[in-house]
Amino acid sequence: MKKAKWYILLAALLLVVGGIYYYVTLPAINIHSAGLWTFLLTLCLFAMAVIALLSLKSGKKIEKAITKSVPLKIAAGVTAVLAVIYFLGSLLSSPIINAGKYQKLLTVQEREFTEDIKEVNYNQIPLLDKESATLLGNRKMGSMVDMVSQFEVSNLYTQINYNDEPVRITPLTYASPIKWLTNQSSGIPAYIKIDMATQETECVKLEQPIKYSEAEYFNRNIYRHLRFRYPTYIFDNLSFEIDEEGVPYWVCPVKKFNIGLFGGQTIGSVVLCNAQTGETQEYAIEDVPQWIDRVYSADLLVELYDYHGTLKHGYFNSILGQKDCLQTTSGYNYIALEDDVWVYTGITSLNSDQSIVGFVLMNQRTMETRFYSVEGAIEYSAMDSAEGQVQNLGYQASFPLLLNIANEPTYFMVLKDDAGLVKKYAMVNIQRYQWVAIGDTVADCEKAYISLLNTNGISSAQMGNALEVSGTITTIAPIVIDGNTHYYVCISGNEEIFDFNMTDAAVLDILKYKEGDTIKISYAKGGSVNEVLEIK
Repeated sequence: MKKAKWYILLAALLLVVGGIYYYVTLPAINIHSAGLWTFLLTLCLFAMAVIALLSLKSGKKIEKAITKSVPLKIAAGVTAVLAVIYFLGSLLSSPIINAGKYQKLLTVQEREFTEDIKEVNYNQIPLLDKESATLLGNRKMGSMVDMVSQFEVSNLYTQINYNDEPVRITPLTYASPIKWLTNQSSGIPAYIKIDMATQETECVKLEQPIKYSEAEYFNRNIYRHLRFRYPTYIFDNLSFEIDEEGVPYWVCPVKKFNIGLFGGQTIGSVVLCNAQTGETQEYAIEDVPQWIDRVYSADLLVELYDYHGTLKHGYFNSILGQKDCLQTTSGYNYIALEDDVWVYTGITSLNSDQSIVGFVLMNQRTMETRFYSVEGAIEYSAMDSAEGQVQNLGYQASFPLLLNIANEPTYFMVLKDDAGLVKKYAMVNIQRYQWVAIGDTVADCEKAYISLLNTNGISSAQMGNALEVSGTITTIAPIVIDGNTHYYVCISGNEEIFDFNMTDAAVLDILKYKEGDTIKISYAKGGSVNEVLEIK
């Protein structure tokens, strides 16, 4: 009877410890979840330790008490069986045994660079990386005197396409556990939205606050909320997005394992959770709404392409002979294309020979992958080349995008100072990475790059984003920006403002004009102000 009481107590203790462990770690109740196997093994080891201690209560010798304990032997046997299943499941799911299956997880289309990658509007190019966006977000939060003492900015910064513009979105979080305690009843009142092309930063205040987020501690924590609604689902990395009306949602991809117990991960479906109400809805992968941009994480897509590129002739060839083996370069960026966000990364051989054989674009919503055969320098070589042009200033280049500039495959990147602020822009020809153009604005950079191409014999190159307008000057005003004089001009019949930068010789003739004169100009479309390229 005494032993029975102890074992009943042990069972109750296991339930309590298991419940706490489950509430904190939230493993999916799914045989494909490594977290579940860890959970079970942890409970078994805990039970073994308690049973061993109970066995010592009998007063017998330690060795004899432990070796003769039937419950301990049962617990040890269960632990061993679980460990063997976990080990064999991991081995039988690995690329060593299933190289062919891993290689076929991703379907890659070969496409033509000049046909697919058109000369883009600079309003659709994300000029900022996540680090620069973080600086802008923190600066904006610092100016919100009514919220800055209670809230901070989350470091999520999901990049999405919002109304055909590249933006980064991130929610606010509670500044501390005490601030959570005093504010959690009313929720999180806003999120930060940053236009990646114009650098405009907005703190969007919500009529209905965010109640479900990573910042919550108990049942409103988004991971716990999802786990209790979907106990068997294994979720991939969550992303914070907004729909076309600006309503915040959590996009929650559900992992699908295609090879054995733990191998060949893709995404099988998506759970959409309203961050304000906690309401959820599940979508099959082919039915995901168009406004959702991030179903497949960039890291998952890169991993899938590396399987595709390295395992063409089996696992051991990828280690030893490495025949026909290709891999992604050590970095990636994002670009808006066809109303989706695509991951860009270069493709190189396994020998790290500082050159690429092409690049891929991978759709984060559909997993569609396109390969473009373009030989040239690896991204970090282009970054070094651009930094070399401004080495006296000590600027650092961001990871580049590959764009079509005058039908030339071109790396485009921003140059930042030590504080992380964008100071200049650079374009580097991918095939001749010693051809580098630098500009204070995107339009200046493109103009210098076109001139560089013309100087090197590519006479057909011309500005691809230039627009023209003509009319009567209604307003002309000189303005000093960063020590340089600009003339801001308004033209009749046009609501936009045109910027004549006096450091550019092509627009100096604006000094000959006055209000009432007729003028014709070419300009580059900007955010709130358009940069004038030439007076016609």
